[in-house]
Formats: sequence, C-alpha cells, structure tokens
Amino acid sequence: MQSSEVGAAESEAALYPGGPVARLYGQPVIEIPADLFIPPDALRVILEAFEGPLDLLLYLIRKHNLDVLDIPMAQLTAQYMGYVEAMRAHQLELAAEYLLMAALLIEIKSRMLLPRPREETEEPEDPRAELVRRLLEYEQMKKAAGRLDELPQLGRDFSLVCVLVEKAISVRLPDVDAEDLRAAWLVLVARARAARHHKVTREQLSVRERMSTILRRLRGHGFLEFAQLFNPARGIADLVVTFLALLELARESLVQVTQQGSFAPIYVRALDGTAA
Repeated sequence: MQSSEVGAAESEAALYPGGPVARLYGQPVIEIPADLFIPPDALRVILEAFEGPLDLLLYLIRKHNLDVLDIPMAQLTAQYMGYVEAMRAHQLELAAEYLLMAALLIEIKSRMLLPRPREETEEPEDPRAELVRRLLEYEQMKKAAGRLDELPQLGRDFSLVCVLVEKAISVRLPDVDAEDLRAAWLVLVARARAARHHKVTREQLSVRERMSTILRRLRGHGFLEFAQLFNPARGIADLVVTFLALLELARESLVQVTQQGSFAPIYVRALDGTAA
C-alpha cells in the first residue's frame, strides 16, 4: 500500500471511529438513511443446507461428537426438533420426510423410556438399530459420492475439444519392380519365339486400337494377370504392340499395374471411369 493510501485510511479512521456504514460513489456514509427500506428477509443467511432428514441427523451427530452406535436419543431428538422449529419460524416449507423422521425419533425415544418386562430372558432388540443402520449406509453413500465428485469432470475441471480431420484414405499397392516387369516380358518373348513359324504375313498393327482392346478386356474383370493380356502365338510384333499399348495406358493413368511383392505375379486393372 502506498504512503498516500495509508494516510487517507488513518485520517478516515480519525474522523469516523466506528467506521462508515457504507460507501456511495466513493464517499463514506455515516448513518443509515431514515427512508431506507430493507425487506424483512434481505439479510437472511442460510449457513447449512441438508439433502434430507438423514443428512441432518448425521450432521447433528458429527457436530456434537455423538457415537452413532450409541445415540443419546433425548439429546438428538431435542436438537432435531430445534432445527424443525427454527425452519417453521422462518416460514420455510418443510418436506414431509422431515416431519416423518421427527415422529420416528419421538417413537424411538418413547420405546427406550418404557420399562422392560421382567419375564423376558433374551436381550430385547435395540429400538435404535434400524436408525443406526440407515445412518451408516447413508454415510457410506455420501463418502462415495464425495470421492466421485473429486474426480475430474467435463465442463467443470476440463473442456473437451474435438478436432475432426478429414483425410482421404487410398489403398496404395507396392510399385512394380522394373526388373520383374522386364523378366515377365522376356518370358513372353521366349514363348513367342518358341511358337513362331516361317509363314510370312503382313499385318497392320495399331497401338491405339490395341489400347482399346485391352480396356474392353479389362472391363468387369477387376485384376487380370499381366501375361493374360498377351498372345504369344501371334508373334513378336503382336507382343510388342500389346506391350506398348499397356505402357501407354499406364502413362495416361487409364490402367493400374500392381505387384504384391518381389517376384510376385504382376496384375493389371482398369482405373475408375474406364472399366465401367
């Protein structure tokens, strides 16, 4: 606190020994205005709030250090009835269960005051036994509820932030090894050479036409093995045109050439929009 503030506080204490009643716009108010209206319940403060008659009984027992297993019914009943009367005096509504508990306490107190018959040999049941059982069970549930309340709760101790990330998931198959593609081509060439003949023919071959032929063959079949697209019996020229057409289709992203692993079979399929 600065020296000017200390000096102001000391001078105010000297002027108003009892202290100002309040402050209005920074100025001290010494006396309560005569025309000030204060509602009857404006300054009422409720210190305790109970969730039911058992909660009130447990509060009274713990507050006055009473033994829950040996409850002095006269003292507890008097304290409970005092609370009920205080609630009535303040014109607060009482639930029926509070009045029912008051009747139960009076009944237990009366039963304990009655003389016991001399003929009974067995120890009579304590009238407080049922009340004690209910109080102990309620206390255990209240402690369990307190432990649950201490756990972190959403909205009170932390906030949950959800981040939605949209990501297109595409299945990426292993790339085809160039050596495996070359080996498959050499196998086809060898088969073509073994099946070649000496009849000389002249045939006009078109790579574009073969591309259309391959797409029509792939239509509705999904994956086809690489070798199934070739016919070695037609000779080397036919294999070359088919191979060039397949490479051109792959370059234009019209077909997909895949292989599951090294030395595995090579498969070809038409991409979406071309095999429909």
